[in-house]
Amino acid sequence: MGAARPAVRERRWRPGRPVDIALTLSPLRHGRGDPTWRRTPDGAVWRTSRTPDGPGTLRITAAGGEVHAQAWGPGAEWLLETLPSLLGADDDLTGFAGTLAAAARSGPVAARHAAIVARLAARLPGLRIGRSQRVFESLVPAVLEQKVVGREAWRAWRWLVTRYGEPAPGPAASAGMAVIPPPEVWREIPSWDWHRAGVEAVRARTIVNAARHAGRLEATACAGAASAEADRLLRALPGIGVWTSAEVRQRAHGDADAPSVGDYHLPGIVGWALTGRKTDDAGMLELLEPFRGHRHRVVRVIELSGVRPPARGPRMPARDYRSF
Repeated sequence: MGAARPAVRERRWRPGRPVDIALTLSPLRHGRGDPTWRRTPDGAVWRTSRTPDGPGTLRITAAGGEVHAQAWGPGAEWLLETLPSLLGADDDLTGFAGTLAAAARSGPVAARHAAIVARLAARLPGLRIGRSQRVFESLVPAVLEQKVVGREAWRAWRWLVTRYGEPAPGPAASAGMAVIPPPEVWREIPSWDWHRAGVEAVRARTIVNAARHAGRLEATACAGAASAEADRLLRALPGIGVWTSAEVRQRAHGDADAPSVGDYHLPGIVGWALTGRKTDDAGMLELLEPFRGHRHRVVRVIELSGVRPPARGPRMPARDYRSF
């Protein structure tokens, strides 16, 4: 007899408003070939997660205003239960509309910027800021992405998860998908494998130390703690600054007001979209101030618009730490 097929659990959910699944979940993808995230030709998004109940695989599709989810593994029930939050059910779109209206009344400059943002947002009716509620699995790739170009960070993420993770529950394993290792495994990765992954000692130490405090970090999302408290705990750890904290809170906490200050490209993109001129972090925050409460959302809308300043400056250099 053939091997038994892995058990699958299912849920159908009507969000009551448009949700673009791939767009909403795309921040959880870390480069091409990410072993924890796939989009298949049928439009389904597959992702793996290490839930409080164990590893799980989630497959999500949408049609006719209904979301259909299938899940496998010990974490299947948790993934299905938290599906609405993952897809932005907690996202405050009414508050965003109010913020745009208030900005439009606050002066001619802010009104022009609000009109630009409103126009760009209208092109993305299905965009939501989702909440994964998994802090550590957002923290590791954020640390890997510190001060290196994306392709180097994504290669390191792919190598480490593939080597130290476990096969995804259910049919996703046959496609090479894997689940992020638990914190205790990250603490034991030897120095030579960090080097083989292209991760230098500073980032490796940051991840190892964060793994020691993973329980406290996860509690900030599971308990629905304020993002400000999560920011305080994250930035209390060596090697985690304002940029990394924001990247984590955007994904794990669904924080629509956590702009990524310190990003190499974002200030120029935001400045160009709103004023026709590139700016720095301070200038970006000044431009975003009328949108407080939704500053990350505004940045995300601008990023997805495709508006970019002319590429005249130097590119951020790639540094392959495997050669050091």
